[in-house]
Amino acid sequence: MVAKIKKGDLVKVIRGKDRGAEGTVQSVLPNDRLIVEGVQIVKKHVRATQQGQQSGIVSVEAPIHRSNVMLIDPETKKPTRVGVVVKEEARDGKVKRVRVRVAKKSGKEL
Repeated sequence: MVAKIKKGDLVKVIRGKDRGAEGTVQSVLPNDRLIVEGVQIVKKHVRATQQGQQSGIVSVEAPIHRSNVMLIDPETKKPTRVGVVVKEEARDGKVKRVRVRVAKKSGKEL
């Protein structure tokens, strides 16, 4: 199965305290959660683990559920749903079926 949202995708938050914020996906976690750049910022207390390391409070991106974000269409620059289309492609002299992610609004490949 093709993942609907992948690392490096540009997404927009549609639910939650950061509604309307845009950012790129930094990592995809196994429990349907994403870490998005500049979204869901939380304060974390950090202890100095080595000699000379600074302790204190740092801001970090926390995971957000994938149902709260939508992919941004590359053509219209608006949030869109993602579909999957099966295409036949010639690779290494053979015709293979390939699944491709497609933006529902414009029909463009992602």
